[in-house]
Amino acid sequence: MPVKILFVDDDPNVLAGLRRLLYPLRQEWQAAFAPGGREALEVMDREPFDILVTDMRMPVMDGAQLLEEVKKRHPEVVRIILSGQSDKEMVMKSVRSAHQYLTKPCDADTLKATIRRTLLLRDVLRDDALLLLVGGMETLPSLPDLYLEILEELSSETASVRRVGEIISRDIGMTAKVLQLVNSAFFGRPRHVSHPAYAVELLGLETIRALVLSIRIFSQFDQSLIPGFSVSRLWKHSLRVGVWARDIALLAQQPREIADDAFLAGVLHDAGKLILAANFPKKYYQVLEITVGLGIAGCEEEQRVFEVNHAQVGAYLFSLWGFSHPLVEAVAFHHEPGSAHPAGFAPLTAVHVANALEHQLGSEEAAKSQRVVDLAYLNLLGLAGELPAWQKKCRELLQREREYE
Repeated sequence: MPVKILFVDDDPNVLAGLRRLLYPLRQEWQAAFAPGGREALEVMDREPFDILVTDMRMPVMDGAQLLEEVKKRHPEVVRIILSGQSDKEMVMKSVRSAHQYLTKPCDADTLKATIRRTLLLRDVLRDDALLLLVGGMETLPSLPDLYLEILEELSSETASVRRVGEIISRDIGMTAKVLQLVNSAFFGRPRHVSHPAYAVELLGLETIRALVLSIRIFSQFDQSLIPGFSVSRLWKHSLRVGVWARDIALLAQQPREIADDAFLAGVLHDAGKLILAANFPKKYYQVLEITVGLGIAGCEEEQRVFEVNHAQVGAYLFSLWGFSHPLVEAVAFHHEPGSAHPAGFAPLTAVHVANALEHQLGSEEAAKSQRVVDLAYLNLLGLAGELPAWQKKCRELLQREREYE
């Protein structure tokens, strides 16, 4: 079945250009066109669409208003901005409702790659409730203490970029959102940014202050909803996996970009747990009870309760948010790397190994852990012989960390 895409722009020349651009893809994509926000809503209320691509500056109903209305009425629809760099104020208004940002003029290859990457994991989430939930998500919930800390710091007259970057770097939700924004086409960064503290420097204190205090791009996790689920413990595990994954990649003599992607994918690999726990606390509590009681792998029980696991949920959100394919792949397959049809060392390799080793060596219940490194996968890549060196490195990192505690 062709992917259905609705393009919205008040300039007929832009719509005509898009028609010509997409004509060769008519077997793959079914495109429709609307000259304004109101007309777009009328079309979407009559028939379903997979993706909305809209301009920002339009009369009667602008792009930000359209995106917000579509998020309410049709949260499952992927929402993409296609607008000019000069529309910074308008784009800021849409931060909570847009999944991705493209700038005009946009070439055919960029548009096609964005749409294909965004829909890569859509079929994995067969449950309509989860599809609606993830499509409607604006941010990931943050640690309560850090949420209050960032509000206090940004409200202070002496707020500093360094301090704000340090706070954001300690939280999965804040890290994900800031990196989504800084790597979007709208901000036009010359290279991929994978460290939240550097992202804060690039965005600047005033932009971060506006995003957090006025637009409220961060949210707070309610720990009372799900006893036994510790966001701080999850963050400690995730940060450790990120650091170990980066060092494994460097030990494997991979380029710095792959090592950086491995670090970020490691930090974000369990974000799906946050999504499930925050939005389905009762059902996720069932997962925790059985996992702790029987010592089985959490993914298996998640699959039974939700018909999907945390890796798939997190990866789908990050594909919607426009993160790179290597990162999305690493999040999606970190428990079953062989399913990704590997061709060589990738961030997935480092994250899979680091995650398994952290569960074995570093978790509070290491003795009960059933996480194991997939040797068949490493053999397929010709890397099984490297595992002892990677294990040694991770033990050294863990020992060094404990010496500083």
